[in-house]
Amino acid sequence: MTTPALILLDFINEIVDDNGKFAGKGYPAFLKAHDVINNVNAAINKARKKNIPIIFVRVGFSPDYREWPEMSPLFGAAKKYSALQLGTWATEVHSSINMIDTDFLITKHRVSAFYATSLEVILKTLKIDTIILGGVATDLVVQSTARDAHDRDYRVIALEDLCGAGSEEDHKNALRTLAKIAIISKSAEVPELN
Repeated sequence: MTTPALILLDFINEIVDDNGKFAGKGYPAFLKAHDVINNVNAAINKARKKNIPIIFVRVGFSPDYREWPEMSPLFGAAKKYSALQLGTWATEVHSSINMIDTDFLITKHRVSAFYATSLEVILKTLKIDTIILGGVATDLVVQSTARDAHDRDYRVIALEDLCGAGSEEDHKNALRTLAKIAIISKSAEVPELN
């Protein structure tokens, strides 16, 4: 018997909303085309019925950008454009996602949900051995978190219908790579949620 947690990565306004500063990267369009938000909410409802912990992870930086990695090709321009600022609409979980107060919310300052966060402490405290992942982007936070989880000896399930990327190609390439370290599935097919 497994003890799973549903981990939802970077479903924040700046990335998934049409008005977010990363909308031009294609994430909102991908999510709409694949009905990802509805799939996420359906998975959340199933997880709640089974008392599976739900952990939201968001990326963000303090208003003075003290944690900002200036040399990062991914985050380097965040300060210049006042992007991903904590305490603002930008880093709130998108309002269309069914997050409640009893869900966990972790803030990260890099790509992986494990790097310099409390995620592993929470997982160990809850005695979690199986991580079910969904997030944006498949080729960034999902892949990075899955790799870190794999190397920490968790069983990793990546739900392709709960993931989004900037393009179909990025999504499919990431899933192909993820299949080497994780189980790739759809939310309707995962025994832990059904």
